[in-house]
Amino acid sequence: MTTRRPTFDDLVTTMGRLRGPGGCPWDREQTHRSLRPYLLEETYEALEAIDRGSPDDLRQELGDLLLQVVFHAQMAREAGTFTIEDVVAGLVDKLIRRHPHVFGDVRVEGSREVLANWETIKAQERTEGLHGPEAGALTGLPRALPALALAQRTQDQAARAGFAWPDLRAALGKVREELAELEAAAGRGEGRAAEEMGDLLFAVAGLPRYLHLDGEQALREACTAFRDRFGRMEAYVRTRGRPLNEYTADEMLALWRATR
Repeated sequence: MTTRRPTFDDLVTTMGRLRGPGGCPWDREQTHRSLRPYLLEETYEALEAIDRGSPDDLRQELGDLLLQVVFHAQMAREAGTFTIEDVVAGLVDKLIRRHPHVFGDVRVEGSREVLANWETIKAQERTEGLHGPEAGALTGLPRALPALALAQRTQDQAARAGFAWPDLRAALGKVREELAELEAAAGRGEGRAAEEMGDLLFAVAGLPRYLHLDGEQALREACTAFRDRFGRMEAYVRTRGRPLNEYTADEMLALWRATR
């Protein structure tokens, strides 16, 4: 006799019981806002599983992420605003609407045209839907994105509307300009320096698009490489019996180069 595997409907039913009378006190106390940190955390854990290249870890983390979706949908059902069925139906409708080359008679040549059509359809949705005819190219960008990702998405959307530097050389020139302004502002108070630092970081965030790179991923990989290399340097220092903070700047630079 085989045991029936739980289905998506079983997950929805289980969540309903956890939130219902006699369910879990903690689950019953939660709100959309109180669950916000968990949704963000589970998203990052799923990204880490992808980076580790572990299918089993990814399976588990996607389950945790799915739980957050079902949890929020259950609370919405209780409030009478929408249901998980509404979420699924809306998603299916969106996928069909945004893939006319699969479900309609639109013809495309490669993924570049697919993306172009996708953005055109999204722009139509913004105009006809929630944001109305006054919707702009940047309308609807999620402001809760990590700052680097938000800066990239903002500049990507602006570029699709025609507002962008013509090439990498011009974009690098803007970075140099902002760096010079930061250097000039550094001695004129924190407020001015903070503004110029923001301008510099925003300009740097625009460079990956000209190189066909994902700046968020490139920075994450740089952080990982730094952490690993710094760990090797710490391990070496421990064998010498001398705390790292007792090394001079030149000595630390030599150590850093030696741990490449």
